[in-house]
Amino acid sequence: MYNNIHEECGVFGIYKPHNADVAKTVYYGLNSLQHRGEEAAGIAVNKDRIIKCVKDLGLVSDVFDDGVFDTLGDGNMAIGHVRYSTSGNSTKVNAQPMLIKHIKGQMALAHNGNLTNSLELREELEQKGCIFHTTSDTEVISYIITGERLNSPSIEEAVTKAMYKIKGAYSLILMSPAKLIAARDPMGFKPLCMGEMSDGSIVFSSESCAFATIGAKFVRDILPGEIVVIENGNIRTINEHIGRVSHSSMCLFEYIYFSRPDSILDGISAHDFRENAGRSLSIEHPVDADIVIGVPDSGLEAARGFSKEAGIPYEIGLIKNKYVGRSFIAPDQGMRVDKVHMKLSSVSSVIKGKRVVLIDDSIVRGTTSKQIVKMVRDAGAKEIHMRISSPPFLNPCYYGTDIDSKDNLIACKYSLDEIRDYIGADSLGYLSVDAALSILHKLSEKDYLEHDGMKVDRGYCTACFDGKYPTDIPKETDKLRFEI
Repeated sequence: MYNNIHEECGVFGIYKPHNADVAKTVYYGLNSLQHRGEEAAGIAVNKDRIIKCVKDLGLVSDVFDDGVFDTLGDGNMAIGHVRYSTSGNSTKVNAQPMLIKHIKGQMALAHNGNLTNSLELREELEQKGCIFHTTSDTEVISYIITGERLNSPSIEEAVTKAMYKIKGAYSLILMSPAKLIAARDPMGFKPLCMGEMSDGSIVFSSESCAFATIGAKFVRDILPGEIVVIENGNIRTINEHIGRVSHSSMCLFEYIYFSRPDSILDGISAHDFRENAGRSLSIEHPVDADIVIGVPDSGLEAARGFSKEAGIPYEIGLIKNKYVGRSFIAPDQGMRVDKVHMKLSSVSSVIKGKRVVLIDDSIVRGTTSKQIVKMVRDAGAKEIHMRISSPPFLNPCYYGTDIDSKDNLIACKYSLDEIRDYIGADSLGYLSVDAALSILHKLSEKDYLEHDGMKVDRGYCTACFDGKYPTDIPKETDKLRFEI
């Protein structure tokens, strides 16, 4: 069981030219981002400069019904959030958006990512008299922004100043009484993009997959360090933080697993990356086999890529129960183990007597992979050759992924052969870091991100695989001493 609170979340926002049922638009957007957070959801609506917020534990469809939409009412701006709690500390108080009332008005904030200096800032704020009600980095960000707002002529200037103080990963959407603001950290760890609807509404989302659901067209990604402000229907950009670092550091695992395959992240298709990862796996770790099967859902594209490159037939050998959430970020180990058998079943008529290449996106602790291999073996597989479309996890993540210690990372304890034996496979191969980066280079049209003359060189965070952290890492990460 992990001891720190790390989140992998999704944010969504809309600015509409007129008052309308914006909460339902956000609702549909959050449904498309449900894979980024299945434990809590919330929506805040701005009507006539008054912000109302509803949030609770549960899936988006659990939290919101017609009665809740009546409570939120119409408005011309709204933001929403879906959240994972990854340490078992799943409480309503940590749900977002966070609604803050201060002397200059209200502010609602939704945030994806983790700060690397959160504890340092929290202690500094507490010494100044701030009282924290949550264990979330989002509350730290809100205090920093509101503190700057008291001495700034505008909310966007407060956000600009705050971004010099907060460090680490943050893609956030903020709503004041008159403005909708989207901001992405200068490293660009987490995705954030902008779209437009036919009536002129502007929308922001963690992933572009949400736009098709609401009938919006993708406009562009928000650049690392960029702040986009919408006021009275006008869009403007603050570029003070763009280019503060030498290159961006998009999380590699967004392409491997987190994002939906139909999303475009900084101009690169998650689907295309995963299929190419499968092709590279076939080249790096070839094997004689009869069929290729993928572990649903994030192993399917890589399985198809492996099949195409190797010339081995692709088959559906595992079926997923769509009504069971992800196991990778379940709150505790007991739930994680139970969910494997709840969400997967094998197709024995496909598998029996075959030499199987089994493709999955990752091995973290090894317990899930062990159960899946056993499931395929019990279905009659003659051989099982496990192929993983990511490199081995060797290091903790400080930017928002559920890997906060080496203690439970199987690749830190065992050799490749020992992991193979533990999970019960006949062979095992991981995608290399070099292959993953080569795929991204191949799929990117340019080696930089660009908008309106502003450029940021491309880069990727691979720290959990190779220990090359793009920022200073925190000396202390035990957030549970703030448990409420």
